[in-house]
Amino acid sequence: MFAHGKALDSYAGIPVPTAETFKDSLDWADYYFNIHRFEDAVPIYKKNLELPDKDQKIHVLKKLALSEAALDHPQESISYIYDYFEIDFHPTFLLHEDFDGIRDETEFVKLSGTVLPKLTVWSIFYFFVSLIGFYVTFVLLINKKIDLQARGLIALFVFIHSLFILNICANQTNYVFEFPHTYLMSTWSSFLYGPLLFLYFKRVSKSTDLNKKDYWHLLPTVVLTIYLTFTVYAFSGSEKVIQMLQRLEDGLNPGDSTKLVLLVILKAISLGVYAYFVHSLLKESKTELNKKTRIWQKNIYLIHVGYVLAYIIYGVYISTGIKSGAFFHAPIILMSTMVLYVGYAANVQPDVFSGLYSYTNRLFPKYVKSGLTDSLSQELKTNLKDLFQKEKIYRHNDINLDMVAEKLDTTRHNTSQLINEHFNMSFREFVNSHRIQEAKELLEEKTELNIIDVAYEVGYNNKVSFNKAFKKDTQLTPSEYLLLIKQQ
Repeated sequence: MFAHGKALDSYAGIPVPTAETFKDSLDWADYYFNIHRFEDAVPIYKKNLELPDKDQKIHVLKKLALSEAALDHPQESISYIYDYFEIDFHPTFLLHEDFDGIRDETEFVKLSGTVLPKLTVWSIFYFFVSLIGFYVTFVLLINKKIDLQARGLIALFVFIHSLFILNICANQTNYVFEFPHTYLMSTWSSFLYGPLLFLYFKRVSKSTDLNKKDYWHLLPTVVLTIYLTFTVYAFSGSEKVIQMLQRLEDGLNPGDSTKLVLLVILKAISLGVYAYFVHSLLKESKTELNKKTRIWQKNIYLIHVGYVLAYIIYGVYISTGIKSGAFFHAPIILMSTMVLYVGYAANVQPDVFSGLYSYTNRLFPKYVKSGLTDSLSQELKTNLKDLFQKEKIYRHNDINLDMVAEKLDTTRHNTSQLINEHFNMSFREFVNSHRIQEAKELLEEKTELNIIDVAYEVGYNNKVSFNKAFKKDTQLTPSEYLLLIKQQ
């Protein structure tokens, strides 16, 4: 190659390093690489692996990966690809033509299939479902006609479903590497599905405010979030890429947690326990809710139970590294069904999520004020008068809006609106007005009756409530009213 200590100007059009160039320099390595003397280039590149300059190290790792591929050493080539990706992640490097010789190797197929962005029918479907879910979350939160606590719980429930579906979409399309902060972005909520559904059902079934004890249900989520913050979420994007690459190199699914099996087991237990709690709530409140309310709650519960069962199978799949198949998609499809079902319900009466449900033929339009037509309103008004004036339903001491709605065969929302529009009072005021009117009639007709007997007769549970309602209506206590009658 050299004549009398002088370098040739070029070889096959490729500049040759000068005679003074250090034999182990990158110039010589690149020269050998360019003339396809890879067996000579590799040792020199290896000697330059510890170069402090980042750009030079990237250059060396890429050349080593390509050289080993050309020498038909797939394992060594792939190892250098991983090292390169951990410094400078550009998956399109795998498309380089010099990898053609090892492109069909199992490990190379796995690597390229995991890091190169791709789209599938499933991923597109999941992406749009997640967008719908975020939209539903938004419209639920801004709808002030829905009970505040109920809408907060169900909105968060839909949100974490949507976030999980988007997370799956990022994993399946390999965009989790392009946007590394999506790595495990929904894992923090793993123990939140059951508690949220339970607290939601507790709120709408029992109509009781959540108390401090209820927040203990969120403790596992808080603990998990803190753990993930220190082990994943606080890391930079490049550090998260390295974590995923290391899992992939170890033969694991890069999009999963390092404590995957433990997390799957604990989440399955949480889902199962809270499914039982919700079932107990539904069973307990069954006789107190109207038919449409029960349909809504039953459907939500059944979808959730289906998800719980499918998740157990899904957990076995992902724990063994399987990322496809019918059972892999089953829980995600059920989660999508939950999102779409709640979204569909968001189109009907605004109070549906406070414990009501009714159907309509539209999907995601603007909320309407009411489903009552003028003719239906008049019909319900007549039936309502019959219930209170003829059947005297107010005498039931456990009367509530749902009971009246069921008698009228309509929704709670319609019943409330009916009373507000036709009688200009709330449901409680409407009940009390009929009770006090009958109480006055009884006191006038039978002055010998005890006041407590009158209270019980018209539907009150105790004398205190009766006295309070009576004075509010007449400005007199029952005793004062009775005395006034006797003086006449």
